Amino acid sequence: MLAPWLELPGASARLDEWSASSGLDLERLGTTATLQEITDTAVTQPLVVASALLGTAELRRRGQVPADTIVAGHSIGEVAALAIAGVVSESDALRLASVRGAAMSRACADRPTGMIAVLGGLEADVLLALENAGLEPANRNGAGQIVAAGPLEACDALEQNPPSRARLRRLDVAGAFHTRHMGSAVERFRALADTIEVRDPELTLLSNADGMVVTSGRDAVDRVISQITHPVRWDLCTQTMHKLGVDAFVELPPSGALVGLAKRMMREVPRHGVTTPEDLEDALDAVPALSGA
Repeated sequence: MLAPWLELPGASARLDEWSASSGLDLERLGTTATLQEITDTAVTQPLVVASALLGTAELRRRGQVPADTIVAGHSIGEVAALAIAGVVSESDALRLASVRGAAMSRACADRPTGMIAVLGGLEADVLLALENAGLEPANRNGAGQIVAAGPLEACDALEQNPPSRARLRRLDVAGAFHTRHMGSAVERFRALADTIEVRDPELTLLSNADGMVVTSGRDAVDRVISQITHPVRWDLCTQTMHKLGVDAFVELPPSGALVGLAKRMMREVPRHGVTTPEDLEDALDAVPALSGA
């Protein structure tokens, strides 16, 4: 996951600094760790943030981030977005990701919970079926995709009574993220967030809460705290991107999920998923504003 990025100038030093901030050996975890280790959300979350920030650092080294860039992150990606937009430092972003991941991992141990993707169906029918099963809409991603979350027995109930014209897919996750079941993680995350230096965004920053532009750094951080127990509204973030006239979509590493959603929701906009430095070069070539051309 991180190996190709570590070959780039300054990447290893950055990772050493972030490892000290997070209390995790990010280089080992991002290169030689077992699958079981990195799928623990306490590890996954810092790795995702580190990966996105390594990609951003290399983007800035090779080209530029234009002043009219719009930044948005999905779930833990919002912590990386805070750093990219200049709200928090990179090291503080890794501290936040580490505490968030560890606190949510512990919350998952409190009660067996899970998540299940609902693909297709009418939105009203899907939401009613979730309510009847005792689940919450944790991610409303758009493109006919809603991720439900809650107790495992509620996931079973939804599978027994699925909404009309919808397909269900269980997700291999530790628990019911972005629901009330993560409540015990909020205060630990807030306690750290209240101690870090916060600045107003230097770039246009969107919020998962409602897809709106956030101009206050403290408000942005408060929204990320609240996000732990509230749904991710990526559908609304995408709507705002359309309204603001986004003309290129670049997903930072590890990429795949968001560029897939953009393929269905932003069909007229060029899309680029970045997983390796070679992918970043393709994005620079395809998006003149990034290369300074």
